Amino acid sequence: MAPFTLALPYVGLGMSAVLTVIIGFMLASAFPAMIVYAQELLPGKVGTIAGLFFGLAFGLAGIGAAVLGQLADHWGIEAVYKLCAYLPLLGLLAVLLPDMKRLPHTPQAQLKPA
Repeated sequence: MAPFTLALPYVGLGMSAVLTVIIGFMLASAFPAMIVYAQELLPGKVGTIAGLFFGLAFGLAGIGAAVLGQLADHWGIEAVYKLCAYLPLLGLLAVLLPDMKRLPHTPQAQLKPA
């Protein structure tokens, strides 16, 4: 996804629409996998994890929009648009996530209901 977002500020309107659709499909396809990964880290807390993910996603999106709006007022919309192109590179931090093969696995049948 990062190559598409890095190119986004430098292409025309038509190609920008195409790249936006591609980026949207990538984000939409990755979200369920992220939720399942987090649910496997905390078995027995499926609803809690799903609620946290959706709540944080919408809450942080609202805060991010306000912060980016303030930055756009001070720096200009073009500078913020170029800055946002680099944000997906934060996904490289996923390398630091724990390896699921090394974590002890607790079968669902052994978990006590909350």
